[in-house]
Amino acid sequence: MIISMRPHASQEEIDRVCDRIREFGYKVNSIVGEERVVIGAVGIGDVTLCLESIQAMPGVESAVRISAPYKFVSREFRAEPTRIPLNGLEIGGDEFVVMAGPCSVESEKQIMETAEGVAAAGARVLRGGAFKPRTSPYDFQGLELEGLKLLAKARAATGLAIVTEVMGDREVELVAEYADIMQVGARNMQNFVLLKMLGKCGRPVLLKRGMSSTIKELLMSAEYITAYGNSSVILCERGIRTFETATRNTCDIAAVPVLRELTHLPVVLDPSHATGKRSLVPALSRAAVAIGADGLLIEVHPCPERALSDGAQSLDLNQFRAMMHSLSGYVKLWKEVRVVSAAAASA
Repeated sequence: MIISMRPHASQEEIDRVCDRIREFGYKVNSIVGEERVVIGAVGIGDVTLCLESIQAMPGVESAVRISAPYKFVSREFRAEPTRIPLNGLEIGGDEFVVMAGPCSVESEKQIMETAEGVAAAGARVLRGGAFKPRTSPYDFQGLELEGLKLLAKARAATGLAIVTEVMGDREVELVAEYADIMQVGARNMQNFVLLKMLGKCGRPVLLKRGMSSTIKELLMSAEYITAYGNSSVILCERGIRTFETATRNTCDIAAVPVLRELTHLPVVLDPSHATGKRSLVPALSRAAVAIGADGLLIEVHPCPERALSDGAQSLDLNQFRAMMHSLSGYVKLWKEVRVVSAAAASA
């Protein structure tokens, strides 16, 4: 259910409504706006009786049933886009945010050179894997704790925020000590124990769509994180598995506007994994801006031919710089559209 309180309802009225909802056995999640409070209630119970009871309470403007199976992440629960504050910027706000860096942290020289290069080109977040899920057990698995320490050193030197992958629930606390954003890879999108732990970690989460997962399943995974206390979730389209073999995955570019219709959460695109080919990354990046994504997740390596993982889809620093330059006109238009859309929504 969604309960909208009247403008400037008293705190006492809000507390009474929340207490009454809990009496029916529901969990409560509140959004405090400038003029009103919106309360979300999820759980198992007598919805009709609860709605009738709440609607009769002082300070309540309306109470309605949520139809979507994902409650807290739906547009029904929150119409305004969620903005996630991060190191002086907002993901989902008025800035198109580019996250860039190597697939995996390999050495201090490699990550420092990459961090300095992508920061100079306009990236705001450094990506890099300290823990790496690999299909083969014989492939490079990452530097683990040493990799996290090198990412922290790169952040101190450049001011870039850090996004890195967390592989399992046992590593959540460790990764949260170093990361600004906790990344959930495609293989872990439905690792529900991990998602529950991330709901309590106190860090924004970048949730990648599973390679064979539907949009509904992606949103239900985001609901897990939100329902366990963490509403700072960024959704990432990274391509899905189809019968097509020309690219590593098939980029579901339409997923970006579909998600923006269904959820208030920010949506970013990973063109590196979606294509698997560095030559296709700039074109797909421009498409992501044009179609309304909130940002990009790009693989960049100072020497892709020597990369220990995903070299074929990684841009070198010169290619990344050229791509960022080519995006500037698209980003300018993106900002103009955002201003118009925000004005229309508030009218």
